Amino acid sequence: MGSGQVTDWQGRNVTVAGLGVSGVPAAKVLHGLGAQVTVVNDGDDERARAQAAELTALGVTVRLGDGDTLPEGTDLIVTAPGWRPDKPLFTAAERAGVPVWGDVELAWRLRGPDAAPWLAVTGTNGKTTTVRMLAAILEAAGLRTAAVGNIGVSLLDAVLGDEKYDVLAVELSSYQLHWAPSLRAHSAVVLNLAPDHLDWHGSMEAYAADKGRVYEGNRVACVYNVADKATEDLVRAADVEEGCRAVGFTLGAPAPSQLGVVDGILVDRAFVENRQRAAQELAEVSDIDPPVPHNVANALAAAALARAFGVPAKAVRDGLRAFTPDAHRIAHVADVDGVAYIDDSKATNTHAAEASLAAYESVVWIAGGLAKGAVFDELVAGAAARLRGAVLIGVDRALIREALARHAPEVPVVDLDRTDTGAMLQAVQEAKRLARPGDTVLLAPACASMDMFTNYNKRGDAFAEAVRELGAGA
Repeated sequence: MGSGQVTDWQGRNVTVAGLGVSGVPAAKVLHGLGAQVTVVNDGDDERARAQAAELTALGVTVRLGDGDTLPEGTDLIVTAPGWRPDKPLFTAAERAGVPVWGDVELAWRLRGPDAAPWLAVTGTNGKTTTVRMLAAILEAAGLRTAAVGNIGVSLLDAVLGDEKYDVLAVELSSYQLHWAPSLRAHSAVVLNLAPDHLDWHGSMEAYAADKGRVYEGNRVACVYNVADKATEDLVRAADVEEGCRAVGFTLGAPAPSQLGVVDGILVDRAFVENRQRAAQELAEVSDIDPPVPHNVANALAAAALARAFGVPAKAVRDGLRAFTPDAHRIAHVADVDGVAYIDDSKATNTHAAEASLAAYESVVWIAGGLAKGAVFDELVAGAAARLRGAVLIGVDRALIREALARHAPEVPVVDLDRTDTGAMLQAVQEAKRLARPGDTVLLAPACASMDMFTNYNKRGDAFAEAVRELGAGA
């Protein structure tokens, strides 16, 4: 199976690795194209059995509880993005010379000859916001588009559905990029790079290399973060099409071939006639919701990709004005007694929490949860001057408490020794006690939520509910 389009699937033996959000649609699509499909899955729970019954009724073979054995005669594996590269299934595939594709690779190969180009976004943090901003800008330009990938419309639906698109705004994780060797975007951005998912990739170098795959074969622009040299290094290492340009984004004044900020205005010095002397005003920082530094960076990255696609300046402004952020991403819940309460439950790692803390002058920080191997010294040292106090929750809170003792010993810390969901109300009450008028109480946990909550949404909901209770009693 070479790198071109695959048009004849009749009789090909394809193994789909993993049920779930990408596996079930992939199995259905491949079966519909005439392939002989076998699905293998590690789990054998009630949900898996229900999905298996649905696929079996179509004529798909499903093997539950055995995700490690390569079915005999397999020509190709299509894997769910979360399956680790060191799994025995993939080792066996490598020995047998069987290629492994992810859901993104499958979608890329199934595109028609007149398929919409992809504008691709990856990075440790900010991907979803940037892709949704990009889609809003493209829509404001009158283009038929969708936010796809990890969000919105599924990539397979976008590629195979009846809806015709002019361009797609595609969010890609490092997992998806690892399994997408032939993807070639029109233009792409790596927003930032910080240690994440290292248990899956094996090392920071491998993680960065997978992120850098998004630049391979770019046609018009490789967009990078001027403040994060590692992203520029990935551009330099990429093999791109002749004439493709490196375009930086910065929160400072832009140099030629960059987008940046001057006197509260987003400015383009990359996609203008005379980059040395001219600049194009795109929007005002106040057009961005919320206008905090890392969100302005997201807007600049989205604007750069849109401009690479030829979108006029007015559409950038109109799109950013139309954009509304997702819940639990630096969401302003309420002001109580002169203190702002901000829900950034989505800050599930240290890099995201760092950006969140940097947005406010004086913070009572609610943090903690499941650390996933993270260390907190750099985060705490960088934020120490902004901290009015800290309230710690969750199973790994001691790691943050120890970092605070080392780098911010003067900051008062409340350590809540409980991991029940009711702990959030107590945490908010303790934060209120520490806060002064003009402060911000910020839920930016720097940890995953699964020790106490189903997901970060539920954690954010619990915070918002606690703040409302606080307001009602104020």
